[in-house]
Amino acid sequence: MAQRSWSVQDAKNRFSEVVEAARRTPQTVTKHGKPAVVVVDVAEYERLRHLEREWAPSFADVLLAMPQDDGEFSRRDVRMRDAEL
Repeated sequence: MAQRSWSVQDAKNRFSEVVEAARRTPQTVTKHGKPAVVVVDVAEYERLRHLEREWAPSFADVLLAMPQDDGEFSRRDVRMRDAEL
């Protein structure tokens, strides 16, 4: 079954139909003629979330990917601004 596009008003008026259709294939809801959201079956949503987590680096991976330069950072010679307290 092909993906269907619904206007916001149609989606509100026929929400049960949108949900039933989304169980078979994602449904696009448009606002002012432009795609706004997609309604998908919960199993498809969970599958996509799992893929996202599988490909996302862990916090440890991010830290280990940081450049190792013995803590030396180049610093620009800038004038400090005057702060009036």
